[in-house]
Parts: sequence; C-alpha cells; structure tokens
Amino acid sequence: MKLISFNKTASLAIAGLLFLVACTSEEKPSPVATNPTVAVKQVNPFPFYKNMEIKPGFNFEVVSWGKGVDSVGGYLILMSDSVKNNYKSIAVERKGIITDAWNMDLDNDGNPEIYVQYVVRKDVSDMNVYEFAGNSFDKISFPGLNTTKGYEGKDQFFVKNGELFRSVPIVSVDSGKTTTLVKTLQYRLRGNSFTPSEVGK
Repeated sequence: MKLISFNKTASLAIAGLLFLVACTSEEKPSPVATNPTVAVKQVNPFPFYKNMEIKPGFNFEVVSWGKGVDSVGGYLILMSDSVKNNYKSIAVERKGIITDAWNMDLDNDGNPEIYVQYVVRKDVSDMNVYEFAGNSFDKISFPGLNTTKGYEGKDQFFVKNGELFRSVPIVSVDSGKTTTLVKTLQYRLRGNSFTPSEVGK
C-alpha cells in the first residue's frame, strides 16, 4: 500500500515538474520562408532617356524627370568625356513631353549641338537646341512657326542627308471640301542662328 502511494506521489511530482518546464519555456517563432530569386521590380523614374555617342569615350545623355503631370518637370543634358576625365551637365525646366533627342553639327563648326524635341500641347511639337562649345552648354533659340491659319499640329521633325527639316500640315476648307497641304521647312544654322525656309515638294 505504501509503494502505491509512493508511486502516485512520484508521478504527481514528475507531472508537476514537466508542467512547470512547459510553462516557462519560450516558443521560438517559426522562420518565414523567403524566396531570394524573386527580385523587386523598380519603376523607371525617368520618362525619357537617350544616350548619344559622338566618338568613343565622348557621350551626351538626355534624361527627363517629373512626377505628377507628364508635361511638367525638367531634364538634364549630361556630357561625359572619359578620355579627358571631363564631365559637364545642364538642368532645364520643361513644359512638354520629350519625344526624341539627337546630336548634329548643322553649322559644321566642330561643336556638337544637342536637339531635344518635345510636344508642348496635343500634336504640337517644338525644339530646344544646345551647342556644346568652350566646355559649356549654350542655348540656341529655335524659331517658332509663322504659319497659324490652318495649322492644327501633327508637325514632324526629321533629318535627311545631315539637314534638319520639319513637315507642317496645313488644313484648308473650300466649298465644304477639306484639303491638307503639307509644307516642308528646312532649317539652316549660321552663327548660332536658325533660318527656316520652305522647300519644294
């Protein structure tokens, strides 16, 4: 009888100890499964980017930025001359959406010009031009269109045989009949001044 009583007492003591150990032990959180192969996709913060190589080691880059309204923001023109370890830039405010950029030397003076084309309002294009000379950027004023009657936008700039052109559709209505005539302007650059002239079809 004493042996049974001892066994009960011992069993209760062991059960109590196990209960105390279970209550005082801290549970470790199970590790969260991660997948290292899934990369976070970042949104491109620049609406427009273009790199233009003049010669090996000598590049111009045009970078547009702006949050909110697409037509408001700014852009940078970056010059990198890794051969001479020379780097320059210019920041410009913009009111329009940049659609293209390219480099030319329209006046053949050995200094590259950077042409930045943008849309100022629906279907209406314009141009900003900067010449890189004397280790700095100089803005060259680009002439607007003198033609307003019948002009409804949809003009396009294009380069042909090293020359700069602009096609300008002019809409006319005569006796209820609508006709669209496309005028082509050629731009010449002399002494950092543009001269537009209409050329034949």
